[in-house]
Amino acid sequence: MDYKVLYRKYRPDNFSNIIGQDYMVTILKNAIKNDKISHAYIFSGPRGTGKTSTAKVFAKAINCLNPTEDGPCNQCESCLHFKENADIIEIDAASNNGVDEIREIINNIKLAPAYSKYKVYIIDEVHMLSTSAFNALLLTLEEPPKHVVFILATTNIEAVPITILSRCQRFDFHKISINDIMKRLKYVVSNENIAIEEDALEEIAYISDGGMRDALSILDQLSSQTDKITITDVIKHFGSVSKKQINDLFDLILKSNVDKFDEMMKNFKETAIDYKVLIRKLLEKIEEEAIASKKGNAQIPYQLLKEMAFELADISNYINISIDPYLLIEITLLKYFEEQTAIQPSSSFISREIKLNINEIKETPDQVVINNEEDNSKIISREIISTLQDDKKLIKIRVNNCFVNAKKEYLQEMKEKWKTFINNLTNKNILNLIVDCNIVASSKDVAILTNIIDGTSNLINNNLHTIESLFNEKYNTNYKFIALTESMWKKEKEEYIENLKNKKEYHYIKEPELEKNEENLKEDIDNIEKIAYDIFDKEKIEIE
Repeated sequence: MDYKVLYRKYRPDNFSNIIGQDYMVTILKNAIKNDKISHAYIFSGPRGTGKTSTAKVFAKAINCLNPTEDGPCNQCESCLHFKENADIIEIDAASNNGVDEIREIINNIKLAPAYSKYKVYIIDEVHMLSTSAFNALLLTLEEPPKHVVFILATTNIEAVPITILSRCQRFDFHKISINDIMKRLKYVVSNENIAIEEDALEEIAYISDGGMRDALSILDQLSSQTDKITITDVIKHFGSVSKKQINDLFDLILKSNVDKFDEMMKNFKETAIDYKVLIRKLLEKIEEEAIASKKGNAQIPYQLLKEMAFELADISNYINISIDPYLLIEITLLKYFEEQTAIQPSSSFISREIKLNINEIKETPDQVVINNEEDNSKIISREIISTLQDDKKLIKIRVNNCFVNAKKEYLQEMKEKWKTFINNLTNKNILNLIVDCNIVASSKDVAILTNIIDGTSNLINNNLHTIESLFNEKYNTNYKFIALTESMWKKEKEEYIENLKNKKEYHYIKEPELEKNEENLKEDIDNIEKIAYDIFDKEKIEIE
């Protein structure tokens, strides 16, 4: 077989061909130049970033008879016979990870090199060695012969014992930049006479995720399937998504076009778009919009973009074999459709810029006046205000009412009562909801709870009537509660402190009647159990 795959054909044979690892290359070249060769090195980093290639170039260079600025000369007898050199030993620790293999090394290192200055052991995926093998290797690394050099390579540096790391010079290889990968790919396609569009070249560099080997493998595969590689070919065969598709997706969010958005998400799923690539590209688009927002050139406020970014990034934490990632992505993004249409009369996000401070609302028969930070009034119709979700109104009202006369002594008293209440609560459904809540602020009649999970906070607020009835029956009080996520509480606390500095007073606001029942609670608890069983191992969850 004469054909050689591209990543093997274009494997670096000197330091100048090692892409994207300039810092490590410079140190290794200086070590050779100054004749300061260490007895052990460890190369760590993601796959396809040049660890093994660098190890081979370094091994060739330290044994080269006529080394150059770029490392090995590739012309001397040592370089020409490098692949057949018995003094260069490569070991794959993934398949040779036992103590016997390491003991064989120990027995052989005592022998002087047969043809070279150094006997070099390259151990790939060294983190796969067994504990006993590591212990045996440790003794060898402690005081090896002068003619032996160890080069260990790993994609999982955390799994390598610290005792091994402390005896090696460590080099951390990083993902190769898209620009560096593209430069190398252009060199390859030029040499191989491969016809390819510029956009397709960039997309290959992108989906290779910083790995040169992956990029060359993708290029190799596509070049054998078509006369000219297009961006469509890359997207079709490797589950990618184009910049245009991402821009179109954002336009649908801005326009609140739910039908076309849903159609587009289903198309992503049907065409097997890699959900990880989709999330990465959405985050990059959000970054662009966030920068534009700070410059005053975006339709979406920065805070909203930040929330969207963090929620998308969290999705990967909830993915397992029983959950459709596209479902989570779509639900997450649809949240911003709901928020947009709920409070704004137009298709843009302009009305988000109004800072709604509940104690500054002044009502007239047909209008509601809201003061912004510059004290310039904005007038919007009562119809628009009425479209605010009831739970958001209640949260804002109760937080405000808590701050009217919140005191430290009220907080301490409520914390003690809450602890006793939780410990003696017999209603298991309610207990499952509130057991992880903390009291963070309290007045004489309103207390604020926090919970790290958004969904749990919403469920608590949906069942406040039952919670308050149980609590007030126990203590013969008339307390009211409201649940916030920790991020919401942080925002409310910062706003409260700022208002105190500006001497803005909080005034009590009458709230609407709260109507919840036990049937709502049972339905919510069932939903909690279903979500938990979908996300986690059912055998490891106990819900009473």
